[in-house]
Amino acid sequence: MFDVFPIWFRIFFMSMIPYLEARYVIPFAIVYLGWDWWQAFPLAVAGNMLPVPFILLFFRYVEKFLRKFNFWIKILDWLFKRTRVKADSRIRKYEYVGLLLFVAIPLPFTGAWTGSLVAYLFDLNFSKSLITIFIGVLIAALIMVILTITLGNIFNFQFNS
Repeated sequence: MFDVFPIWFRIFFMSMIPYLEARYVIPFAIVYLGWDWWQAFPLAVAGNMLPVPFILLFFRYVEKFLRKFNFWIKILDWLFKRTRVKADSRIRKYEYVGLLLFVAIPLPFTGAWTGSLVAYLFDLNFSKSLITIFIGVLIAALIMVILTITLGNIFNFQFNS
């Protein structure tokens, strides 16, 4: 089903998906789709950043609506508790530097989506959060490009082309 879309759209769209984001889509594009890093990088970063301003601006309304339903109350409470535990000490102490590090380290559950949620939960400034998350996404994507290319060269991996 996904094959009907052009590759550039798949890269862009997959980068919007929480957990995948640019940090995992760029290596996928390099290794499996045969794209050069400089082709995949801007598409993946743009796709990764597209949802961020909407999350920062409108998540409070989504939360308010979802909290009308018992099913979502439990999920939101679990998600918020988990996010606060993971980010609390770093964000309270370092604020935007902590947010930057939280987004920039390419580990599961630390990307732009979670960073946006952290900025929302800690009531951080919209503009500063948006810029900080963008820089973090760039750093995480760059780390993954370097790792992918370096490991590919070390192990003499032949990328699809």
